[in-house]
Amino acid sequence: MHKYHYIEKDEKELYFPLVHTADKQGIVAIGGDLSIERILLAYHSGIFPWFCEEDPILWWSPNPRFVLYPQNIKISKSMKQVLKSNKFKITFDTDFRSVIGHCQSTFREGQNGTWLSNEMLEQYCELHRLGFAHSVEVWQENIIVGGLYGLALGSCFFGESMFAHVSNASKAGFITLVQKLIAKNFTLIDCQVYTQHLESLGAEGIMRYKFMSELQKCLEKPTLKGNFLNE
Repeated sequence: MHKYHYIEKDEKELYFPLVHTADKQGIVAIGGDLSIERILLAYHSGIFPWFCEEDPILWWSPNPRFVLYPQNIKISKSMKQVLKSNKFKITFDTDFRSVIGHCQSTFREGQNGTWLSNEMLEQYCELHRLGFAHSVEVWQENIIVGGLYGLALGSCFFGESMFAHVSNASKAGFITLVQKLIAKNFTLIDCQVYTQHLESLGAEGIMRYKFMSELQKCLEKPTLKGNFLNE
């Protein structure tokens, strides 16, 4: 039986165990808090929080890790047509709270409730205010119909969640984001765990040790904060 590492909520020292100590599911640690400092340390350590509101905080580092190398983005002929048609207006960091709110409330098949607790939502909004977290908004006739959000650290973008209320909205937002990240010399997009949706866009699974090696290289680069996606 796997012996889980528990972090006491009032523990003052900020640390995480090494990712190779994770169980088969990818859980590295349980407990702690969602302080801004702890969340940032988690991402720097190749770890992310993911749990249901009624559960203790779970910290993950899955193996394999699902990633997209930006230059490997796959854009189908039909998506090229969608992007050319200007069917959607795509903006960055203009309504972060709305995007994360839609991600929280979107029903996902096979899930009971949401993994995005109100505390998580507020902390990621604070990370946005501090310049670390970013949103992509997809609009149609001045109504937000899709989007995604994540964190940028060094030359890695950590994708957290996306939603779409109309067909192709999240794909259009994601592809446009990747094109922006390429222009800003980002080298890795962390997609965390497998989804067919992201696989169709070019994401792939890599071994955790390879992800950690590439993440360290990414974190040697300066972190762009704030509104850099609109530059």
